[in-house]
Amino acid sequence: MKDLSAKLIIDGLKKLLGDKQQFLHEPSLGIDELNFVAKAIKKNSISTKGIFVPLFEKKLKEYTKTKHAISIINGTQSIFIALKALGVKTNHEILVPALTFVGTVNAISYLGAEPHFIDSKLDDFGVNCQKLEDYLSKIVKIKNNRCINIKTGRIIKAIIPVHIFGHPCEIDKIVKIAKKYKLFVVEDAAEALGSFYKGKHLGTFGDVGCFSFNGNKIITTGNGGAVITSNQKLIKKIKHLVTTAKIFHKWEYVHDDIGYNYRLSSINAAIGIAQIKRIQKFLKAKRKLFSLYSNFFQKVNGVTLFKEKKYCKSNYWLQTIILNKEKTHLKNKILNYGFKKKIYLRPTWQLISNLKPYKKKQKMNLSGSNEIYNRVINLPSSQSLIK
Repeated sequence: MKDLSAKLIIDGLKKLLGDKQQFLHEPSLGIDELNFVAKAIKKNSISTKGIFVPLFEKKLKEYTKTKHAISIINGTQSIFIALKALGVKTNHEILVPALTFVGTVNAISYLGAEPHFIDSKLDDFGVNCQKLEDYLSKIVKIKNNRCINIKTGRIIKAIIPVHIFGHPCEIDKIVKIAKKYKLFVVEDAAEALGSFYKGKHLGTFGDVGCFSFNGNKIITTGNGGAVITSNQKLIKKIKHLVTTAKIFHKWEYVHDDIGYNYRLSSINAAIGIAQIKRIQKFLKAKRKLFSLYSNFFQKVNGVTLFKEKKYCKSNYWLQTIILNKEKTHLKNKILNYGFKKKIYLRPTWQLISNLKPYKKKQKMNLSGSNEIYNRVINLPSSQSLIK
């Protein structure tokens, strides 16, 4: 066993991955994607009404085993439109982890709603359910079948659990809490296509699941996202809103609501079809990369490679190390030395509750989220690292 140091980590990664620069996560694109894009161009099918959009949505439904799927321009707007369709309005409060990508919280703000930050825990990076339930029992009351914040008088309308780095949180416990407190559940599964919790695909537990297909995700459409749900009425409303709220007519343009031009284009969907056909290869490569890293890090004192729990199946989107408490002083040294050697590691996001637009928003004690920020580093995780 060797003691942890920045040099040991970075030099070890260079031996494992090769001497060229290594980015955090790059897309894996090839001949299939070229062929599908060429088909879209040849068929003159590149806009939001193109033939590849419903085909891509069909593939998503089949893979996640959900009833309905709508493709959206990106993951952030997927969360936004899900919240809007569920009736979130100005001054409603939304429970959301402080540990997440800023887009999750921005989607709340677009509606004029108030983010209410909750804590996460180190063992799965997800919501600390016990801590949350204790917190809610002290600050809310149920009146007229609504969850009311005693301190602010506002309605708490929903909770957004986030599956961080593709790893499942305790989504069944979150759903149980949500039912108790009359909350909608919008799963932020932006990073979690290909991840399962107790045999069920993430994004299918809550009222709505939201995905991202940005260039750095497990599959990509360039930009893009999706909403999935089993609720037919809800998906009909979402589809209407994201297609400018246009009522069908052979020639007239009639819109019955303030709608949004949020549909994915056919040419992007064509890329997505090629990508989702290869997802099992991507997931297999991710597991091989995990094994490669595991063999290395088990010989290093002071650090642990994050591993999925027994009842979870992670897509291992981002391979992640956790520094021992006494080694947190090495975090920035490891990051700095990595950048110097062109090994581009990443810390977790700074807590959204610490960012300028959100500093004054409500929050519970966030000790767990702070611990994650202080101890966690993401490693280069591109599926192309495994040939």
